Amino acid sequence: MVIVAVVMTAIISPIVATMYKPTRSSVSYERRTLQRALHDGELRLLVCIHTHRNVPAIINLLEASNPTTKSPLCIYVLHLVELTGHASGMLIVHNARKSKHVPTAKNRTQAQSDNIINAFESFEQHSSFVSIHPLTAISPYNSIHEDICSVAEDKRVSLVIIPFHKQKAVDGGMEGTNPAFGSVNQNLLAKAPCSVGILVDRGVSGSARVAANEVSRQVCVLFFGGPDDREALAYGWRMCENPGIALTVLRFVPGANATLSTMLPTDDPDNPNVLTVEATSSWENGLDDEYINDFRSKNDDDESIVYTENVVNSSEETVAAIRKLDNYHDLLIVGRGHGVMSPLTTGLTDWSEFPELGAIGDILAESDFSSTVSVLVIQQYIGSSQNELTGSPHSTSQSDDELIHRRTWSPKKTDYI
Repeated sequence: MVIVAVVMTAIISPIVATMYKPTRSSVSYERRTLQRALHDGELRLLVCIHTHRNVPAIINLLEASNPTTKSPLCIYVLHLVELTGHASGMLIVHNARKSKHVPTAKNRTQAQSDNIINAFESFEQHSSFVSIHPLTAISPYNSIHEDICSVAEDKRVSLVIIPFHKQKAVDGGMEGTNPAFGSVNQNLLAKAPCSVGILVDRGVSGSARVAANEVSRQVCVLFFGGPDDREALAYGWRMCENPGIALTVLRFVPGANATLSTMLPTDDPDNPNVLTVEATSSWENGLDDEYINDFRSKNDDDESIVYTENVVNSSEETVAAIRKLDNYHDLLIVGRGHGVMSPLTTGLTDWSEFPELGAIGDILAESDFSSTVSVLVIQQYIGSSQNELTGSPHSTSQSDDELIHRRTWSPKKTDYI
């Protein structure tokens, strides 16, 4: 009987694990990106914290995200803890409002979670139109991204913000923390049910609090084109509505000598790869121009917003233009650029040390770039529908006529500065 029980368990367990798929929530949500989020509705964010060192930078970023009475911030704070030993993973939901009455922490992990909760609870108390919901995920690092994705989908957030696995050192360079953090970020980018932002902290935590009557932080969006860059501009658009934020949008435009031919396997005009790249590029350029034009038309009278275009012909000129930015800005926002072929970034990915940041984000994260400018690299959630790529913070839905208009887009004149 014992032998039969062991054999049956050995056979049935893997069969059940293969056939049984736990049912996830079948109710889908549309606002998986900042670009599609309602401008006059609640914005839900999920911020991931490894250690208490991540807290100040995340809080300052949230302060700059412009919570208002029409568009409050609902923030889910997820403390990521590595599971050691043979214990089972768990997801703990905390009650921030009762954190002061919790008994003294019994171990280091609980003490760290309490400190993180107290910091965000203080942020909630001193901020308007912000609600904090703390959680703790205890799981192995090779699967903790699944917990992040599960929370993001269950809470229907539009953006997940997670720290970069390197932090600012005393000498101004970047020092590594836990190498496993980098793997967590890469797994999250591949599986996330919404947009993802990776924050490279170089001192945004040291900036003064944003006041309502003065500009205290300079933010710059680097725009090369594609869904990730449109998502980055959507976040910058939301930030610039805060009176304490001055926004610069720097768009890089291919010059007359820039070409995609160096990126293709052949110069044969009959090659289907050439036709695919040209069609995709034309479609994306249309969406980019339309979104940029919408942004400029609705912010034409705002003196705190500066829009410039930089014409470059190669990746070398792109890198040179980026390095001229140096320390003027406090925060740079850039799209990861995954799946986008551009002559302005040709060959840069071959030298990338951190693929999760993309070609441009990798340059901005280098130790020799700047010692004070923080970087936020954003990847937009694409989904199975091209409709995920359209929309703006000021629009809630799109009619069939609008979609047809996008497919029949024609170029417009643009002023080059």
